[in-house]
Amino acid sequence: MSFAGADFSRGRVSFSGATFDGRVSFDGATFSGGAVIFDGATFSDDCVSFSGATFSGDCVVSFFGATFSGGEVYFAEATFSGCIVSFDGAAFSGGVVSFIGAAFSGGGVRFNHATGPAPDGLIAIRTSAAARITLPSAWQLSNL
Repeated sequence: MSFAGADFSRGRVSFSGATFDGRVSFDGATFSGGAVIFDGATFSDDCVSFSGATFSGDCVVSFFGATFSGGEVYFAEATFSGCIVSFDGAAFSGGVVSFIGAAFSGGGVRFNHATGPAPDGLIAIRTSAAARITLPSAWQLSNL
C-alpha cells in the first residue's frame, strides 16, 4: 500500500487501531497543519517507511499506545519542524524503528512512558538543540 507523496494537511486522518503487516510507504508524504492519528496501531512483519516525509506547520502526529514489533519502521531523512509527534505509551519490541538521518528543528517528539529498547538514531535527536525531545527515564542513560 502506498501513501507516498500524500498530503495530510488541514484536517484529521485516523489510522487508529490499524495493523500494518505488509509493506506500506508514506515516503515523501507531507503532514502539516492537521492531525494524523496512529493510536493503538500495530507495526509488524514488514516495512513501513516515512523516509523523506515532512512533519511541519503546527500539526499533531500521534502514535499513542502503538506497538512496534517484528517489522521495520523508518523515519530516515524525515524532516520535523513545528510539529508535535507523540510516541507516548508506545511499545517497542523486536524489529527496527529508525530515525537515522532525520532532521529536527522546532516542534517536539515525545516518548513518555514508551517501553522497550530505544529506536535507532535517538542519540542524534537528543543532541539537537532545536528539538524538544522527551524520553523515558530508562532510555536517558542506559539505552542511549
